[in-house]
Formats: sequence, structure tokens, C-alpha cells
Amino acid sequence: MHSYNLTSQLAQEIVDRTMKIIDCNINVMDGDGRIIGSGDLERIGEIHEGAMLAISQKRVVSIDSATAQQLHGVKPGVNLPLHLNERVVGVIGLTGKPENITQFGKLVCMSAEMMMEQAQLLHEISQDNRIKEELILSLIQSDNLSANLSEWGRKLNIDLALPRVVAIVEIESGQLGIESAISELQNLQNALQSVTKNSLVAIKSLTEIVVLIPALNRFNRWELNEHQKKLENLIIQIKNSIPLEIRIALGNFFPQGIDNIAKSYQTAKATMLIGKQRMPELRNYYYQELILPVLLHGLSYDWQADELLLPLKKLKQSDRNGVLQKTLLTWFNHNLQNSETADKLFIHRNTLEYRLNKIAKLTDLNLTKFDDRMLLYIALQLDK
Repeated sequence: MHSYNLTSQLAQEIVDRTMKIIDCNINVMDGDGRIIGSGDLERIGEIHEGAMLAISQKRVVSIDSATAQQLHGVKPGVNLPLHLNERVVGVIGLTGKPENITQFGKLVCMSAEMMMEQAQLLHEISQDNRIKEELILSLIQSDNLSANLSEWGRKLNIDLALPRVVAIVEIESGQLGIESAISELQNLQNALQSVTKNSLVAIKSLTEIVVLIPALNRFNRWELNEHQKKLENLIIQIKNSIPLEIRIALGNFFPQGIDNIAKSYQTAKATMLIGKQRMPELRNYYYQELILPVLLHGLSYDWQADELLLPLKKLKQSDRNGVLQKTLLTWFNHNLQNSETADKLFIHRNTLEYRLNKIAKLTDLNLTKFDDRMLLYIALQLDK
């Protein structure tokens, strides 16, 4: 159980609520006997000797007028220890004649202890949620499942052996107000948690939420179509409940390996980037539908990319109006079928053949060879 102590904020809340019902001054002292909540704000910070007696002796301490004169910072009244998890964490004191307020004091003490238990529960839930988020963020960045992560998974009752696939939910920048950003993100996080059963959800940044989704269905199979339907419905549900424009990218599922979550996150991240570049009108992107461009993305900033792009650069130098590039792209999009390509471009097949021959000459490639065709196709993918 997480350690929890009485806070000044909760102490003052206990005072304010109680004094609306009980017609006497209320003081709440911490475990050291210091007043941290009071109907008399000038007394905040004072040491209350009556409270120190109640703490040290672990009993109710009643103080009459004569006794009060012998103690520092004390008025007649009754002081009751506040218990939480079977330990004294503070004292609640009522000012007045002990014989008139002792029974009220017991009710006030019980009410205060209930408020502390509720505050502790909320504190534990909040702390568990923070730890859970840290665990999720560690999983997507780690290439190994350390003993520490495994232990936290066990404590949080999270089955880290459950196969999962990573989805990224991206909020379009500029939608969140500066003051309400965290609140709006938490609302979105809660909505995602409620509609994605058994998923793990964490806020990674002001524009990104990570969702670790159970990858296998009830038949213990990975079915992309099922995930696509769920994510498409998710977009609709979120849009109906929260006024935020979002995009979702689903990464690849890696059934084995200690770094499977991290790899799935990396593919989801690249899928989101490529998806927005190529299909900005869509809201859902899937790695399985963008495998080649996603895999090639890793080459984009390396010397291999420069080499792969050389034939296309040669073509561009002589194809100022882009006709040949459009022809080549259409040819690939129609699976190298000349008739379908010519129909799509509204040209004669002879014209198409002339253009393809010209492309071959300008790029120094033989388009009848598979490897040369592949080089041009990869170049087009990298160039997008």
C-alpha cells in the first residue's frame, strides 16, 4: 500500500465541511501536532500541545479551562487522534466545553477519517496510473524486459506476456488550449481506455497517446481486419464524445521477441508519418497497407537512399513537365499492364511504349529486367 499522509489541503477541507454543520471552531493537526487546518486561519502553523498529548498517548484528550491555561497554544476543547491504516496521522480538535462537544467530536473524527480514506484511495489510483504510464512508456522504448519492469507489471496486475500491438493516436496540433491541454488529453485517454477493452493507454506528449492493444482475438489469432474495424469505429466514437480531430496508426504485430512492443511502436510511428504524407485525407493508417514505404523510410536519411534515387534524379533532369514520371507511376500502379496504363492515361499503347523506352534510356535501366524495374519502383517510393 502506498504511503499517504494528511495534507494541509485535505485538513482545511475537513475543517470547512465540518464547520458548516458544527457550531464551533475546528482545528486539524498533523502527525507532529502542528495546526495545518483551522477555522481560525491565524493559528495555522502553531504547535498544539493538546494534539501532541493525543498523538503520544494515542487517546482522546479533553482539556478544560484550567488545563488550557497551563498549555501553550491550547483552548478548552477535545482532541481526537485521526487513524489511517492503523496508525495515528493527525488530530482533530473541537473548541468548546468538553462535556458539550465530545459526542460531536467522535462523529467529526469518524467523518474526517472517512475523508482521509477516500483521499488515500484517490491518491493510490492516481499514483498507480502514473506508474502504469511510466511502465507503458518504458515498454515502447526498451529493447528488453528488465526485472524491474516485470516486477511493476506484477504489482499493477498487468500481464506483460500478453501479445500486444501498438497504436498511436495523434491529436492535430493547435487544437488544445494551453490551460486545458492536460484535462483534454486525460479525457481522451479515459475515452480510449473505456472503448478499447484490456488496452494500456499512456500520454506520451501533448499530441500523442500510445495504446497497447491485445493483438490476438478469442481464437488466439492475429486478424488485421478485426483491428481495422475496431479502430474505424473508435474514430467515430471518439469524434461523437470529444471535440478533437485525431488520427490513428496501427503498427506491426511481432509475435515473439523481448523488444516486440518497442518494434511495434516504431512501425506505428513510421506508419503515421508515411500515412499523413501520402493520404492526408484519411484518419486511419495501417502498417500492413504501407509495408514497403514504411520499411524504406529507414533509408531516407542514409547514403543508400541517395544511391537508390540516382535513376529517378536522371529522369527528372530531362522530364521537366513530369509526363514521364506520371507515366512510370501509373504503369506501376497498374501492375505493369500496358493496356490498362494506356487507358488510364488516355494515350495509345504505342505512345506508352515510346515513353517507357525513353524512360529506360534516360535512367540507363532495362525495364524488361525485374531488378531494374524494382530499382525504379523503390526510387518512386522514396521520393514521395
